[in-house]
Amino acid sequence: MLLGLVGKPSCGKSTFFKSATLSDVLIASYPFATIEPNHGIGYVRVDALCKELNVKCNPRTGFCTGETRFVPVELMDVAGLVEGASEGKGLGNKFLDTLRQADMFIQIVDISGTTDIEGKEGAGDPVADVRMLENELNKWYRAIFEKVWDKLSRTIQSTKQNFAKAVSQQFSGLRVTEGDVKSVLIKLKLNPDVPASWSEKDLSNFTETLRHLTKPMLIAANKIDKPSAQDNLERLKSAFPNIQIIPCSSDSELSLRQAAKAEMIEYIQGEASFKINEDKVNEKQKAALELIQKNVLDKFGSTGVQNVLDKAIFELLDYIAVFPAGSKLADSKGNILPDCFLLKNGSTALDFAYSLHTDIGDKFVKAIDVRTKQAVGKDHALNHRDGIEIMTS
Repeated sequence: MLLGLVGKPSCGKSTFFKSATLSDVLIASYPFATIEPNHGIGYVRVDALCKELNVKCNPRTGFCTGETRFVPVELMDVAGLVEGASEGKGLGNKFLDTLRQADMFIQIVDISGTTDIEGKEGAGDPVADVRMLENELNKWYRAIFEKVWDKLSRTIQSTKQNFAKAVSQQFSGLRVTEGDVKSVLIKLKLNPDVPASWSEKDLSNFTETLRHLTKPMLIAANKIDKPSAQDNLERLKSAFPNIQIIPCSSDSELSLRQAAKAEMIEYIQGEASFKINEDKVNEKQKAALELIQKNVLDKFGSTGVQNVLDKAIFELLDYIAVFPAGSKLADSKGNILPDCFLLKNGSTALDFAYSLHTDIGDKFVKAIDVRTKQAVGKDHALNHRDGIEIMTS
């Protein structure tokens, strides 16, 4: 899956991206510092199954502390979007098109209000920032539909095609499914038999609701440690009660990750504290680290960056983590619990088998739960952190 980072210029997107991935990207305090999209790997946290089973795992990807398994997910950072992006202003056309690939959006908002709507230094309004971006994303999504809507709607109506199937096939590049289309039709009470008769408002409501469903979004309220940030956070929550908003300081997270990489501190992303290695830091560095502890970690419980990724995957996208685990919990090379897969909540044992390999799905006989040692059938719904052995013919 792919998490797309969006927001106006100079809101801290590239800093958030680098703090989550440690990728080498340009961070600059001027608009459009990012030109080409950046791709990198971040991680989400899962309580370690190895501890529960009293073994030590050897992850093939990601890593494990013994308490927490960090499972990789892909992030994409695109250029800042400005008002008029959906009509080509700034770098709008290019980067909105790139966002088709994303499964969801994380909007980075400068909650300190110290940059204007175009990302220039000055008075800003986080509420206006979110409204602007929501409006541009909705316009972009509708424009994609409008290019083919007249012909598509008439064809569906005259040939009596299944509306949900036809629309999902036409817009598969946006990750639209039949189920998504059906859900929106039911919610809006639109008649799929006469789409050519829909009003402009009907089409707007349809595309906007479909966009929220197929490209869900949460807000990372960045620069939470700056003056005025707390007041702006409360205003933002009041203005957008239906969007999950998570306070964060990506600059602090980046400093801690880089300090840990340099062995100046012992720190695991997402935690509320760190240990300074006294022999590795000077007084100035120590004072700066202690300020992060006091002003960010002690106040907010973490920098918030890891919380954003965890909530994006496990709450907004509603995924679960499943471990492929044979009777000996090891692969052919002896690696214990080497893999951890992220699947949609509601996935079955057979879905899991197919996620491993088509042949494994085709030859599925049964699955074994490593905790209970009980056999389960192909329709058995999996739970978060299940360890499952697939038996094939």
